[in-house]
Amino acid sequence: MSSLDVRTVDLRAINSLTKYPSIPTYHALDPRDGGLLAECVEFTGPVTLTEKIDGTNARIVALPDGAYLIGSREELLYARGDLIGNPALGIVDALRDVAERLTGAAADDRVTVFYLEVYGGKVTAASRHYTASRRVGHRLFDVAVLEDPAPMLSWPAQRISAWRDGGGQRFLGEADLVARADALGLATVPRLATVAAGDLPREIDKTHTFLVDHLPRTTVALDGPAGRSEGLVLRTADRSVIAKARFQDYERTLRRREGRR
Repeated sequence: MSSLDVRTVDLRAINSLTKYPSIPTYHALDPRDGGLLAECVEFTGPVTLTEKIDGTNARIVALPDGAYLIGSREELLYARGDLIGNPALGIVDALRDVAERLTGAAADDRVTVFYLEVYGGKVTAASRHYTASRRVGHRLFDVAVLEDPAPMLSWPAQRISAWRDGGGQRFLGEADLVARADALGLATVPRLATVAAGDLPREIDKTHTFLVDHLPRTTVALDGPAGRSEGLVLRTADRSVIAKARFQDYERTLRRREGRR
């Protein structure tokens, strides 16, 4: 993998290979109006609950030769050694020092992708819930390892997208993710609880209550009073099943139900 040179490789392919895939909502979204349906994601075994932070999805792609790339969810913004980086959403400024610390973190000739939520500052309209002085923070929420992406670099764009959206990326399970974060000194999104899959609520109203009970306020405020959180992410220990539950989706659905009475 040492032959993977970011100056000559197809960056569009690297970008697509390392994008974070969409994860489903715990209750399915109605495509007609964005409300929630009764159908929900099926979990088995222990389920870890983490806080979903309302910021912007970012990534650091650590390469085996010590090079790295920084990107938003959709595009690559910076490569190690660049004189100028794309300033979009302040991601590069927030993560450049982190990326430098991760140099060499892609061990055993594997590309390692660190996915982080950058929040606060002027990142989103919800930033006021995390900071009163426009501070910027970041939290690690996933890590993926690409064993040998070289053969995939020549794939057409549609094949790469299908591979990614079909679960082709290999993410670390819960124990390995936390251990990797600890070893590298990276703060993760907060772990709030681990519950049995059978104890998860299935009804929409009860799930909203579940959210309120587990996360009445954000636990990652950077300064000032802690505001509201975006919601929860639910994940199995091996990350084979993952889903998100956002306050706004449940509140919107319950308001509509109330209005129809």
